[in-house]
Amino acid sequence: MSTFHAIIPAGGAGTRLWPLSRKARPKFLLDLEGTGRTLIQQTWDRMLPLASPEHVHVVSGAAHAGAIAAQLPELVNLLLEPSPRDSMPAIGLAAAIIERADPDAVVGSFAADHRIPDPDRFADAVREAIAVAEQGYVVTIGIEPTEPSTAFGYIAAGEPLEDFASARAVRTFVEKPDEETARGYLASGDFVWNAGMFVARASVLLDSLARFQPDLAAGLRAIAAAWGSPAFVAELERTWPTLTTIAIDHAVAEPVAAEGGMAVVPATFGWDDLGDFASIAPLGSSPDVLWVDADGVARGQDGVQIAVLGLRNVAVVQTDDAVLVLDLAQSQRVKEIVAQLPGLDRDDLL
Repeated sequence: MSTFHAIIPAGGAGTRLWPLSRKARPKFLLDLEGTGRTLIQQTWDRMLPLASPEHVHVVSGAAHAGAIAAQLPELVNLLLEPSPRDSMPAIGLAAAIIERADPDAVVGSFAADHRIPDPDRFADAVREAIAVAEQGYVVTIGIEPTEPSTAFGYIAAGEPLEDFASARAVRTFVEKPDEETARGYLASGDFVWNAGMFVARASVLLDSLARFQPDLAAGLRAIAAAWGSPAFVAELERTWPTLTTIAIDHAVAEPVAAEGGMAVVPATFGWDDLGDFASIAPLGSSPDVLWVDADGVARGQDGVQIAVLGLRNVAVVQTDDAVLVLDLAQSQRVKEIVAQLPGLDRDDLL
């Protein structure tokens, strides 16, 4: 059986959760559920039944290195990107370094900022994905939809794969649909949400990338070839800026699916990407909140009394330097506020 390595890309600023999430402290470093564990710590916890600590790799920016090290003291493998270049270079860099040491290793990529309430079912789905990946597939874990959401991409599942409990071939990836189309997907039973979780042999992932993005694959393997040597930093700084900025979905998953080489393991474990305030509303409000003929979600600092009167379906967010009030139906638009802050000479709030 192949050795399994977990890759945790930890990037992004989480602008739709401003002012809680900032460039300096994005959502993966936050405890949004009040459990005492941040999202990246919860992701780490989910990996340990599947991979030993030395086989868990976090890829992030240098600005977050200190916070990640403080939150994950057991972490051995922290790779720092010189600059953000989307998910494929980040995941591919870790995979290329793993491939160099063990070409038969299976790698799995799992975002640092997702909420998964049922870690046991999650682990079962990943174990099946690993078994399918050992047969040469690039595998994604698809979330069985609970509603006709227009916020997620979808995966069209094809025929069941023999010898596996639930894995199916992937017909195609579908971008975020309108509501009518999403209802049709849900009714068919053949579509699952694309949660951006991918599992494959390291060599299969990099070889697939080499077919569709040859320069990117060559650059990642060149950086990996210098890993562990004094030349690594210089090679990383020289080559990284030349790499194509692209998501793993577009670089590998979609073209491999068109070739018939993608599989999906449908799963139900309560997944949510916590992408905006509407998604965190079910997690509850801070303790010091008084609702009078009002409802929604409110988050504030300890000891600060928040009172909401006569407003429905709202979010009220208070930090030490900002207050946000919004209609939860407009949650996706919070990033528009963040985009205007530089024009107000408030880069300090980003």
